[in-house]
Amino acid sequence: MIRLSDISTAPPPDADEDRIEDETKRLVKRLGELQQVMYAERKHSALVILQGMDGSGKDGAAKKVFAECHHYGVQVYSFKKPSEEEFAHDFLWRVHKQAPEKGMIKIFNRSHYEDILVQWVHGWIDDERAEMRMKAINAFEELLAFDNNTAIFKFYMHISYDQQKEELEERIHEADKHWKHNPGDWKEREHWDAYMRCYEYAFNHSTIPWAIVPVDKRWYRDYIVAKTLVEGLEKLNMQYPPLPEE
Repeated sequence: MIRLSDISTAPPPDADEDRIEDETKRLVKRLGELQQVMYAERKHSALVILQGMDGSGKDGAAKKVFAECHHYGVQVYSFKKPSEEEFAHDFLWRVHKQAPEKGMIKIFNRSHYEDILVQWVHGWIDDERAEMRMKAINAFEELLAFDNNTAIFKFYMHISYDQQKEELEERIHEADKHWKHNPGDWKEREHWDAYMRCYEYAFNHSTIPWAIVPVDKRWYRDYIVAKTLVEGLEKLNMQYPPLPEE
């Protein structure tokens, strides 16, 4: 049973920042190598889900961890408010279209879990509908994993309430971050406890497990995400394809 209040948002006290940053560089390079093998082999794909409260570092993780991956093999998609056409379909209709094809890594910056989290927190769906959607999400992810050889990595960017306040204030006071400022982020912050309950529900009812990533220190965030991805992709035993027989 995952309880976010039991998990620190900071690195372990004995974590050595310099050593971990050096190891992260190695892992990021290795991830780039694995991405190229995946692209060449075309037998697997990877779906990387980045979820978290506003200011938790989803954009930064995508930028830093995939820095050594080639652009042709990695795609990022951010889910916004559904269009009228999307609203007219089931909630996973627009998501399935974005699933990665074999050979590709697809990063969801926010994801299909928004259709449980945001809508449940604001009372737009009830408990029964949230439970139904959770079952549909599990079936969808299992379909990708077992029918299309998609490795699924789900990361929750675990930020503290106080650290989020600092991150949101930086968007007001630092010129290069003004473009990120959204007054709505402060309104969503008022529902913090409700979001934590909904996240915990999603974690504890997921078939494919989540990685809870402490993100108050960005250097530790990048390390955990990179390490989890490299270890998972190496288990696929991917190989460059041989020359075709003439």
